[in-house]
Amino acid sequence: MCAQELRNRAHDLDVTVWVGKSGIEAVVDELGDQLRERDLVKVKFLRSARGGTTTEGLAAELAERVGAELFETRGHTAVMVR
Repeated sequence: MCAQELRNRAHDLDVTVWVGKSGIEAVVDELGDQLRERDLVKVKFLRSARGGTTTEGLAAELAERVGAELFETRGHTAVMVR
């Protein structure tokens, strides 16, 4: 699937994983489960999760933990691809 197709599909996705004050550790299993069921998952990083780090940094670390690819980040939201 080309990048533009993924971008179009991601645009219409609802956020299904929220990373909060418990950090990425709290959502690793849930995100992994969702990625086994679908090929795109949108993740929102709340202010309490970001602390002094960037959304891009947290998203990259989370993607690595679940064996996914970080497709894109916009604002405080990231799209992960299986």
